[in-house]
Amino acid sequence: MRRSIATVCVSGTLDDKLTAAAAAGFDGIELFENDLVVSPWSPKEIRSRCADLGLSIDLYQPFRDFEAVPDPIFRKNRDRAERKFDVMAELGVDTILVCSSVSPESSDDDELAAAQLRLLAEKAQERKIRIAYEALAWGRHVSTWDHSWRIVQRADHPNLGLCLDSFHVLSRDVSPEGIAAITPGKIFFLQLADAPYLRMDVLQWSRHHRLFPGQGAFDLPGFVGLVLAAGYDGPLSLEVFNDVFRQSDPARTAVDAMRSLIALEDGLDDARSTQDRPIRRLPGAPELTGHSFTEFAVDGRSGPELRTALRGLGFTHTGQHRTKPVELWEQNACRIVLNSAVTRPGAAISAFAVASTDADRSLRRAEALAAPAHPNVREPGEAELAAIIAPDGTSVFVTRPDNDWRSDFLPTGTTPANTTGLLTTDHLGLAQPFDNFDEAGLFYHSVLGLEHLATEEYAAPFGMMRSRAIATPGRGVRLALTVALLRRGDWAPAVSDPQHVAFSTADIVATAAALTLPRLPVPDNYYADLAARFALDDDFVATLSRYGILYDRDTTGGELLHLYTPVLGGRVFFEIVERRNGYDRFGEPNAPVQMAAQRHQRLTTDDPA
Repeated sequence: MRRSIATVCVSGTLDDKLTAAAAAGFDGIELFENDLVVSPWSPKEIRSRCADLGLSIDLYQPFRDFEAVPDPIFRKNRDRAERKFDVMAELGVDTILVCSSVSPESSDDDELAAAQLRLLAEKAQERKIRIAYEALAWGRHVSTWDHSWRIVQRADHPNLGLCLDSFHVLSRDVSPEGIAAITPGKIFFLQLADAPYLRMDVLQWSRHHRLFPGQGAFDLPGFVGLVLAAGYDGPLSLEVFNDVFRQSDPARTAVDAMRSLIALEDGLDDARSTQDRPIRRLPGAPELTGHSFTEFAVDGRSGPELRTALRGLGFTHTGQHRTKPVELWEQNACRIVLNSAVTRPGAAISAFAVASTDADRSLRRAEALAAPAHPNVREPGEAELAAIIAPDGTSVFVTRPDNDWRSDFLPTGTTPANTTGLLTTDHLGLAQPFDNFDEAGLFYHSVLGLEHLATEEYAAPFGMMRSRAIATPGRGVRLALTVALLRRGDWAPAVSDPQHVAFSTADIVATAAALTLPRLPVPDNYYADLAARFALDDDFVATLSRYGILYDRDTTGGELLHLYTPVLGGRVFFEIVERRNGYDRFGEPNAPVQMAAQRHQRLTTDDPA
């Protein structure tokens, strides 16, 4: 299946867009008229540039407000179309997108719309051009795919067909199931966009909130399957209007776009694969059995602070790297690596490793999804660890279950002791840059095979936050991605891009009693509200309050008990969790409490940031 992208999807000049599309591996483009109008190149020069880059021009768009209008306006529209046909001839493109009219001059007259579109198709036929008629979701009279199909059928011309846009189809209430019954060959073009479900004006929803496939809530594999069942044999093409994408690095956005199409094709049903158009399958995502380690980059100030915290959590310094200033700290299956070789101020999660049942296949899958692994710098005899680079720059290592990487560490001679009852790494909390939040969700889902559990928004002390919970099917690896919904101004006394590691325990009260580091103080008001909301026993609430333990309960009776440390090294902290009765979330309702408590704690130190 050929892959195409509309120039409106990415930022920059037309040359920036074409260069990015070609570098990302796209076969063709949809040329948006605005990009042509502002380009210094002539249509012939654009055609030549695309050919040099190996790109076809698959669609010219949009042509607006053509049909169902009074005759004087129709004649002007037809003349306007003839001029666009001239441009298309120079561009070497044979399909033009005609949107359903939003003009107040148009009438609710299907017969007139069909007649005028037929006349346009007759003119197009003379120029060997096809007309792809699209129902805009906000069209004045034609706003659903089935209505546009009835008009195309009534017009009955070989050079008139449909353009189906997943947003325009799936944002409306009309079922897409009938698409499979469209006459073979009459779907001229397919445009793809995902989106979150939002209750808002559909035009604004479309213009500002479209996403690449896999980043939203639409069932795009099902939609594409219906289109292919109707005999569509054109490209899978992206048309995404998104405010962030239009301001981002076009090369990076194009790679994100390509990754979305690769993953989408892999998700199609086998029944849609044919000998002429076989579905390209990815290497399957192997099971990830758990977190192997989390690496913190530390400096001269944050290093001692984290070492003290780890001792207070019951960790033991068990290994020193053979050739690098890197330490291994352990407690049961919880492993933390402190790396003093990274030159950056403060502390940060610079890398984490996940154990794969087939590490080689995990890396092949990543490479197929435009996320090639980068070999680590190592000395002879040291373990080979290849890192996949996440959108926020974090290195993601894929290890084998036998943890052969541990042989790179010389034993310190100190035996790990189970002093506080921490068992495994439960999850990581990773704040994402505003511009890369949706990209990160797609990256972890497609590359590592993590499932989307839920997305929550909540009011934090310094603004609205969004949290996305993702995990492997077996919950061996869990991540909580967070982002501030608006870019902060100059006044923002909060931790910049906070990160944390959460460890599991079977008995959080016993663990809390065994800790020898300061716990995060939680206000009495929280526990009074907690008792009222959940009708908890007074003694139980008193125990929670004594140890600063937060509580949440889901709708099925699952419970989460968790506590936090103060912020360390400027932006990182630890969490301890006990999950009961299948609780599967991250305690998002308590995030504002945690953030406010950490803020109050910082006010009592020398670092009031």
